[in-house]
Amino acid sequence: MFDDRLPLFPLGIVLLPGEPVPLHIFEPRYKEMVRVCIDGDRPFGIVYASEEKLADVGCTARIERVAARYEDGRLDIVAVGEQRFAVDEIHRDLEYLSAHVHAVEDAGEDTDTAARETAIARHMKLLEMAGEAPLPSRYDHSLPVSFTIGRNAGLDLSEKQHLLEMVLESERIQFLADHLGALLVRLEKAREYRDLARGDGHASGLPDLDV
Repeated sequence: MFDDRLPLFPLGIVLLPGEPVPLHIFEPRYKEMVRVCIDGDRPFGIVYASEEKLADVGCTARIERVAARYEDGRLDIVAVGEQRFAVDEIHRDLEYLSAHVHAVEDAGEDTDTAARETAIARHMKLLEMAGEAPLPSRYDHSLPVSFTIGRNAGLDLSEKQHLLEMVLESERIQFLADHLGALLVRLEKAREYRDLARGDGHASGLPDLDV
């Protein structure tokens, strides 16, 4: 899949396959990178850049559309995650970083139906608590369901990077099921405390009266 060097875009985000990401392109080197990708109909690679280093595993991003162009050359684009990759060698001879990479594939087919159903149910509960309508159809497509859930599962960047690097769907699903279970418990407790505070310390919202 990667016959040539992949343009790299280090960012403070982790992109998952199938995940859309809006980007504001303003630096000259990345304006050039986006031009090359649009002209050649090719992807670029997003790699998580922490304060310490670049991650070893990233995800290619395909530019889906240019949302806006500005007179000074800035662009707003929407890209979608495609393929995981591991960085073999970084090159610095262009305006932007590029790298020789290889694809990261899952190590065989594996399923855990019970854990999958648990992860989906917990994710739907989380979305419902956030005010979104739970749609079972969102989990029915060609991508591993773990990447659909992982987009908005309350993961921090290190957790999301860990999910990206896992090479078994069953491990990703179990990781998400456990994470979501613990997260829902914390959210339920926070909601209980909020309700108590609104009720002046009384769970029912009304004071106890001695008669």
